[in-house]
Amino acid sequence: MTRTTPTNIDDYIAGFPKDIQPLLRKMRSTIIKAAPKAEEVISYGMPAFKQDRILVWFAGFKHHIGFYPGASGIATFKKELSTYKSAKGSVQFPFGKPLPLALVREIVRFRVRESLDKMRKRHFGRADPDPTDA
Repeated sequence: MTRTTPTNIDDYIAGFPKDIQPLLRKMRSTIIKAAPKAEEVISYGMPAFKQDRILVWFAGFKHHIGFYPGASGIATFKKELSTYKSAKGSVQFPFGKPLPLALVREIVRFRVRESLDKMRKRHFGRADPDPTDA
């Protein structure tokens, strides 16, 4: 892995060993499909996806891929994530086990809905705006 700060996700992935790069690309493409309107950014030196706010981050490490959907993402999918090492806002997907891409997709979609709800509450004072407000 290179130790320079990447400026984009392609550079980030390129800094990893060839056998890890496909896993990082799978994470990226899964997140893109689940949040097609999200913008790719580097935040805290990690790939992140932003739609009004950061939805999720992911990162490669020596023995795992870290996925960071925030505390709400971990709490909401606690049962589904129970076989993985996790903390309040993160989970580790170890190398040697298949990536749970369907679960990643569900979590990202949840984070998109959560972000949209928060944005609506800021603008309309409630999560579900009345169409007559427009």
